[in-house]
Amino acid sequence: MTLSRRDFLRNAAFASGMLMPGRNLIADLLADTDEARLAAWSSTLRREAPAFRAQPFGRRAARVGELAVGSPYEAFMLEAYIKAGGNPAGLEPLALSLTRFDCVTLVESCLAVARASAKSATPSWEDFAHEIERMRYRGGKREGYASRLHYFSEWITDGEKRGLVHDLGKELGGVNDTRPLRFMTEHRNLYPALANDGIYRAIGEMEKSLDNNPRYVVMAERIPQVVDRIETGDVLAFATSTPGIDVSHAAYAYRTSDGILRVLHAPLSGGAVEITHTTLPEYVSAIRHATGVLVARSLQG
Repeated sequence: MTLSRRDFLRNAAFASGMLMPGRNLIADLLADTDEARLAAWSSTLRREAPAFRAQPFGRRAARVGELAVGSPYEAFMLEAYIKAGGNPAGLEPLALSLTRFDCVTLVESCLAVARASAKSATPSWEDFAHEIERMRYRGGKREGYASRLHYFSEWITDGEKRGLVHDLGKELGGVNDTRPLRFMTEHRNLYPALANDGIYRAIGEMEKSLDNNPRYVVMAERIPQVVDRIETGDVLAFATSTPGIDVSHAAYAYRTSDGILRVLHAPLSGGAVEITHTTLPEYVSAIRHATGVLVARSLQG
């Protein structure tokens, strides 16, 4: 099952009793521009293809991010089906949007548009959905809630196994963060799906399986020494000292025309996709509890 933002809004409206015959209470919200954006952004990438030919693939994903600047932030998009009464133990609906993003869905969506556009002159919504699915789920196989890559460090290592990204952490001098990841099970009340005992146990088993999964953090004090080796379109995940969790935010590295490395992201605080005015080192230093970054090079896959 594949759900666009339009489908999520419609389902949520029905579940809450908002949508009634003869009424247009949420008509504006149901205006679907996702497919139009896919067509327009893909057309832009094809038109500008010569400029990307000699550049790393991540530059195309970052170009999609440029086109998304100004798009509103929306939290918990992937959990909407649970709040609407969906079963997290069943096949998880594939949430898709090119009109609203959180930090991770922005990263995934930009890569998906770039990859789908590289494979087809006119990528379909199903093509875009396929690219999202193989990034978002362990081994590219979408099953229940627990099959989703909830910890972003696993998103990187799982994607590297399948040629979707290349983890740069170790070669950039990153330090292996060996702290156990237990945030989800230790904060069960924050995750509605974990009210299901079976899902709770499955997430606990997943967390334990990551105990030997290396995650190399380029520490904050080292970032200025390696900024010249980080490219536009590299995926950044901001490591945190908060117990039990690996990262607090995900984004793209973005080098502006002045040669300064900045951050292209969907921030909760700003409410919309943006390119920061601050440099990457400055941005990291301003994040509460941030210790550094995980860095992964985007690949065509």
